[in-house]
Amino acid sequence: MKKTLLSFLAVAAMSTTALAADVKPALVYGTGGKFDKSFNEAAYNGAEKFKAETGIAYRDFEPTGDTQGEQAIRNFASRGFNPVVAVSFAWTSAIEKVAAEFPDTKFIIVDSVVDKPNVRSVVYKEEEGSFLVGVLAGMASKTGKVGFVGGMDIPLIRKFECGYEQGARSVKADIEVFQNMTGTTGAAWNDPVRGGELTKNQIDQGADVIYAAAGATGLGVLQTAADNKKFSIGVDSNQNHLHPGSVLTSMVKRVDLAVYNAYIDTKNDKFTGGVQALGVKEDGVGAAIDDNNKPLITPEMQAAVDKAKADIIAGTIKVHDYTTDNSCPK
Repeated sequence: MKKTLLSFLAVAAMSTTALAADVKPALVYGTGGKFDKSFNEAAYNGAEKFKAETGIAYRDFEPTGDTQGEQAIRNFASRGFNPVVAVSFAWTSAIEKVAAEFPDTKFIIVDSVVDKPNVRSVVYKEEEGSFLVGVLAGMASKTGKVGFVGGMDIPLIRKFECGYEQGARSVKADIEVFQNMTGTTGAAWNDPVRGGELTKNQIDQGADVIYAAAGATGLGVLQTAADNKKFSIGVDSNQNHLHPGSVLTSMVKRVDLAVYNAYIDTKNDKFTGGVQALGVKEDGVGAAIDDNNKPLITPEMQAAVDKAKADIIAGTIKVHDYTTDNSCPK
């Protein structure tokens, strides 16, 4: 009897240890830096929320290049971290490889789709949130000219621009939209000087509202708009507070929810693989209105953005997704 009890206790102790080991979160950022005040920082905030609520620590890594990202993902998995969250389309091939090597580890990738049973792919309908901020830009513009500065020239960022343009044209059909991409490599996410130069060029052409979808590069966009007394639009995180009175709104993309939900679902043994697509209806994207920008938003603007949101949810407004058809309707 005593031997049986000891055996039971030993098994129970092992089970408890195994259960605790199941939740050992890790996070690999994109190459724009953890504190980019945008995409990566949203992911960080989600991890911090989980840590604050549960007391469970996480490990994170800031890659500066593509090879570092794959090394970090494999390193975390080999050391028993679970789940491992990778925030960037840049880690698609890395997740495909490493998830196959570690089938018992749960992986989450943001902004891309990897079809593996142990991978959750979280994608966003950025075009819908961009449509909403485009409505506000079109209504706020006095010159009838607005701008867009993207980071890396990829279909994902074109999706932001196309939705923004569609939203602006929905309230001002003849509006002129300038657009520039910062570059074609990962360095395009972290070049605020270049972002500022592109913004100044658009302002010189008459743009009075400029939307940045460029990671840390966008900080240069927001700064230059503020310096020239023009409006800017932030992205991913709520950036309204960075230049109150100049940032018209921010297109929030709830990357924090992707990270937080991945960790909490794993902790509660409710993790599921497959694709999660988050749009306006799911509160995955939207236009941020708070005390920092409320004075800039007229009742008419608020009503217009509320109606656009309702119409998108109802399906009466269909926002074009550039990634399914590489064109942008005029």
